Amino acid sequence: MARGQRKSIDEKIQQKQDLIKSIETRLDHERKELEDLLCEKQQQEVKSLNDFLKSSGLSVYEATEVLQQYLSGQYDATA
Repeated sequence: MARGQRKSIDEKIQQKQDLIKSIETRLDHERKELEDLLCEKQQQEVKSLNDFLKSSGLSVYEATEVLQQYLSGQYDATA
């Protein structure tokens, strides 16, 4: 049974280059989707925190002060 014509080394090189370019394009697309998802997650977390602050009546400044005091206490207790 006869086989098809063998590809030249140049054709094989071009095929591999095309494949690599295609994979790089796909990888870029996937990275962009990941970045978008991470941004969406961050926005949800910020909204959740903002909602909590509003419901508790604390300002961002007050919440920051409380957290700093809490963390100082944590460090003092472990020292």
